Amino acid sequence: MKIINLGAKNSVLNKFMAELRDENIQKDRMRFRENIKRIGHIEAYEASKLLDYSNRTVTTPLAPCEMSLYDNDIVLATVFRAGLPLHEAFLDVFDEAGNGFLSAYRYYLDKECTKIGVKIEYMATPDLSNKTLIIVDPMLATGESMELAYKAFCTKGSPKRLIMACVIASKQGVDHLKKIFPDDDVVLFCGAIDPILNEHKYIVPGLGDAGDLMYGEKM
Repeated sequence: MKIINLGAKNSVLNKFMAELRDENIQKDRMRFRENIKRIGHIEAYEASKLLDYSNRTVTTPLAPCEMSLYDNDIVLATVFRAGLPLHEAFLDVFDEAGNGFLSAYRYYLDKECTKIGVKIEYMATPDLSNKTLIIVDPMLATGESMELAYKAFCTKGSPKRLIMACVIASKQGVDHLKKIFPDDDVVLFCGAIDPILNEHKYIVPGLGDAGDLMYGEKM
């Protein structure tokens, strides 16, 4: 798997990332969601460079014009609920893409809340056969949710290409996906890669619970 860590280079992305992490700015849910979208727009633009292109003729009011346009049949996919703003950002860029959605949640397997499982309950997606599948999920902690999402979507057809995107990943999550996807034709975009997971499997330093920060605390 090829890892593209956009936060490793100086760009405006790091400003948006700093605001996402800032516990005071986080109190503004709308700004938090907007910063997720801003990072998503940057990642989608970078992902567009990896697509397959061919020349096509566009007719302007004055003369024909040769343009290089991508040929990929794209499906954008995400996991409810935290993935929605990032999905919307990618859809702003790939506005003709098909869309897939998955409902999944983590739960703890022990009373100490140190071992987690992931349960999938709902899925809606077009046929993925020979499509370019882009799965977006803002937080890549253990990597298990992304793995299960991919396997679930693949029950509806085998994609030709897989691109994944997150805002913050943990090193453990990245290492896990490297084992699942050893070939370089699979690409993961990250806004940052953080060093550790805490005992409750949250990314550190991370930013907290992305879903709660977007939409309010859940019961």
